[in-house]
Order: sequence, then C-alpha cells, then structure tokens
Amino acid sequence: MNVEPKTYGCQSMTGELRRVLVRSPREEDQHGWGACGWREEPDVGRIAEEHKEFCALLAKAGAEVVLAESDTGGNPDAIYTYDPALVTDDGALLLHPGKRIRRGEVDAMAADLERAGVPIAGRLNEPEWAEGGDFCWLDERTLLAGRGYRTNSDGIWAVERQLHDVEVLVFDLPHWRGRGEVMHLMSLISPLAPDLAVVYMPLLPTRLAQLLEEREVELVEVPDDEFATLGSNVLALAPRVALAVEGNPVTRERMERAGVEVLTYRGEELSKGDGGPTCLTRPLLRT
Repeated sequence: MNVEPKTYGCQSMTGELRRVLVRSPREEDQHGWGACGWREEPDVGRIAEEHKEFCALLAKAGAEVVLAESDTGGNPDAIYTYDPALVTDDGALLLHPGKRIRRGEVDAMAADLERAGVPIAGRLNEPEWAEGGDFCWLDERTLLAGRGYRTNSDGIWAVERQLHDVEVLVFDLPHWRGRGEVMHLMSLISPLAPDLAVVYMPLLPTRLAQLLEEREVELVEVPDDEFATLGSNVLALAPRVALAVEGNPVTRERMERAGVEVLTYRGEELSKGDGGPTCLTRPLLRT
C-alpha cells in the first residue's frame, strides 16, 4: 500500500525543517514601507537579492522552499510570512492580525497554502486578534502564547479552542515602546532544540523564565546591544542548527559554545521592517 508523503505538520520549532513558505519582496509593494512602520525605505534591488540568498540557504539546508504567489495589495510586511497563520498537524489555522494593515495578508496566504497542499483547518475573526509571532511551540502539545498589542485574549482563546490536545500557556508581554513598535513573544525567545533556546532575559516574562527553568531548557542570553539588531530572532533549521542574520557576534559565539551550528544571511534590507529569519518563514513541515 502506497502512503502519500506528508506535506504539512509543524507543531515544533526545532524539528528538521522540510517545507517552508516564503514570499519574495516585490518592487510594487515597497512604496508601503512608511505605512507599515519600516525604519527606512528598502532598496528594491538589494532586498530582492538578500531574499534570493536567504531562500538558497533554506534550500541548501534541505528544505523545500514554496514561494507564495498571491497578491497582498502593496504590503511590504507580507514578506514576513510567519504571522498570518499557524500550521498544525490538522492543517493551517488562519489568524487575524492585530496590526490592521496586515489583515489582507490572511486571504492571500490561504490561497497560497491551499496551492501548497495545506488544508485550512480554521480561521479567526474580529474581535479575535492573533499574530503568528506571538505563538511558539515548546513541544508538540504545548503552545506558548504572548498577549500584547497584536494578540489579545479573544485571539488566544480562539486558537486554543481550535487546537486538539494542545495546552496553551499565556504570558503577558511588556509594554516596551508601545503600540507602534513590534513586540511579539518571538522577539524574546527562539528555541534551537527541545532543551535549548535563545532569549532576551530583561524583557522575558518572569513566569516564562521559570517555566524554561522547570523544563531544564538551557538559555543562550542575548546581550542588550544585540537585541535591537535581532539577536534573539533565530530560526532553527534542525536541532542545534540555526539560521541568523549577520552580525550579533556575542550571541553567535554563545550559541556556538552551546553546541549550535550557526549559519548567517545578509539582512540589512530584509530587516528594515524589524523581521528576522523566523519572521521571513512560515514552516509547513518539520520532522
């Protein structure tokens, strides 16, 4: 009996990345950088080249790179494909971003996911706010959720209702710089293995720090001067294999001392919207 190969299922942050959805930056979308709150206008040529090199690294690491093709209406934030949906063992759960300008990305991603063979398992609606960056799998049955300006209680409860046999643990995020700045849970923690994570301790919720200690998760701490340059935003390609934006030498050295193989990419243009390698990817399948 022939068994169809699995094409989706991603209730892990650190399993081997086998399939991933990305969206290339389009020249016609870049004019919206100011409305989306990017720090500077991206250079159209350089951002496209950086993204091409980023995708090549993913492919070299063994992941099938699936390109999103649907129109997102001139929104440069759409390259940060982690946020509009969660992909579970049952399919994709479409979210409802708290950042209003990003809500048009959800229908676009739904079309891309269906083309990629990922069924839509559920969808959030107003007043349920949730963004992917506020959700992080601690293990296959434990989902961490950050409650803040982009993800509210209604959104977290809606996610919990639509997941089967999953415990959702909620942590309040700090105000930091307020509504206008990105502060996701994944701004503060990036798992690299079931027992290893990169964290920015000064803003990490106390209860989360205690939970990680209870679970005996080793922590690689990001220094203060590397937080703003996305030192804590790291993508696990496999257990203890990490993809990080170039720079942040102290964080890189600390990861390597913890036994992590660290790959890097150029992100001067890609990160002008405050998105790192996790933000740039929507994993579809990890094994």
